[in-house]
Amino acid sequence: MDFLNKTVIVTGAGNGIGKGIALLYAEKGAKVVVADVDTKGGEQTVSLIKEQGREAVFVQTDVRIEQDIVRLMETVNRTFGQIDVLINNAGKSVFKSPFELATEEWDDIINTNLRSVFLASREAARFMRNNKEGGAIINIASTRAIMSEPNSEAYAATKGGIVALTHALAASFSQYRITVNTISPGWIETGDYSKLRKEDHEQHFSMRVGKPDDIARACLYLTAKENNFATGINLIVDGGMTRKMIYAE
Repeated sequence: MDFLNKTVIVTGAGNGIGKGIALLYAEKGAKVVVADVDTKGGEQTVSLIKEQGREAVFVQTDVRIEQDIVRLMETVNRTFGQIDVLINNAGKSVFKSPFELATEEWDDIINTNLRSVFLASREAARFMRNNKEGGAIINIASTRAIMSEPNSEAYAATKGGIVALTHALAASFSQYRITVNTISPGWIETGDYSKLRKEDHEQHFSMRVGKPDDIARACLYLTAKENNFATGINLIVDGGMTRKMIYAE
């Protein structure tokens, strides 16, 4: 899976899973565009990539704002000449009782997590459709699209929406040779991995909690040109947790 001379945009790449994705694409030779509302985090990711001797730029982007997304895509196309891969990773969560969740909070989660995926995919595809080999879009959802805990309505709604939006976009963009897929992570530890407990790991079929690299490698697979037969899918990367039967004893 070769990403030399490919231009990859990762939203929310200033930290966490997005940062891990950006770093791995850079390692594989891609030109990486770090798009994040957090200037400090975004620039730190770019610095780490440049320390590898790879090429990267930071574009300050608030994915809730349509014009920011339009400007992002225009800037990338002008800088690198084309857009090959888009990873829609930026997102946020709020966990409140549905009786206490304000409409403004609901709208903010919808705009950040779901509306942004549509807007970024649409604007990136305007350029991808001119590529000889098309392009690839990955939308980061969550296992919370298919299973829930209390007080997660806004987050769950956006992640479920991403899964449905993915296969709709896969159908719409197929004529342009653009694949669109979802990855739904389970527990991916972005903090101090060494502080996890034995029981944290052993509750998974994989016998370990996930890491950002687990999601990054899944992105590589689904965006490699050799794997363009995979489109419209939701790849669950969760150590087997959504397949685990759990009953109270």
